[in-house]
Amino acid sequence: MKRKIIVYIATSADGFIARKNGDIDWLDRPRAAGNYGMADFYRSIDTILWGRKTYDVVLKMQRDGVKGATFDPHVKNYLFSRRMRSRPVKHVALVKESVPRFAKRLRAEPGRHIWMMGGGGLIASFLDAGEIDEFMVHVIPTMIGDGIPLVAPRRRLVPLKLRRSKRYSDGVVSLHYDVVKAPARGQTRRA
Repeated sequence: MKRKIIVYIATSADGFIARKNGDIDWLDRPRAAGNYGMADFYRSIDTILWGRKTYDVVLKMQRDGVKGATFDPHVKNYLFSRRMRSRPVKHVALVKESVPRFAKRLRAEPGRHIWMMGGGGLIASFLDAGEIDEFMVHVIPTMIGDGIPLVAPRRRLVPLKLRRSKRYSDGVVSLHYDVVKAPARGQTRRA
C-alpha cells in the first residue's frame, strides 16, 4: 500500500480552521453519531504531522485539562518548527529536514497513511511541495468571520478531484478530495 499524506480537518463555513489566536471554541458543539467517521480514519493512519502552532494549542488544552488533548503514544508524532529551541514533549519528534526529503523518507517506510494535522502553514508547505494526496474537510455550519485559513495564502493553483461528499444531520458537510498531481514533463494532466 502506498502511504498517503491526508489532511483530515474541520473548517468553519467561511474557510477557517481556527481563530487568529488558535482558539477552536466554535467546534464545541453537539456532534453527529459516529463523529463524522473519525474512528475509521484514525484506524487508517499510524503517523501524525503537527505544525508548531497546532502543537502549542494541544499543550494549552492539556494544561487546561481538556479531555482527549494528547499526543497518542501509539502513533508516530512529528513536529515541524523552525523556531522551537526546546525538546518537544514525550512521544513527539522534532523534524529538522526539508519537507520534500522528510516526505520521501516517511513514504518509503512501511506503515499506514499519514495524517496532516496542520495548521495552515504546514499544510501549505506540504501542498506546495506536492506532498499532499487527499483533503478530507468537514465544513461546520458556522461562520467565524476571521481566523487561520485552511491553507496559508500564497499564489498557487492546485486542482482537486471530488471523491465523495456527505451531509450529516447536524448540517456538517464532509468533502473528500484527491489532489490532482502535476504531470511529469511531457505528460498531460488527467483528472
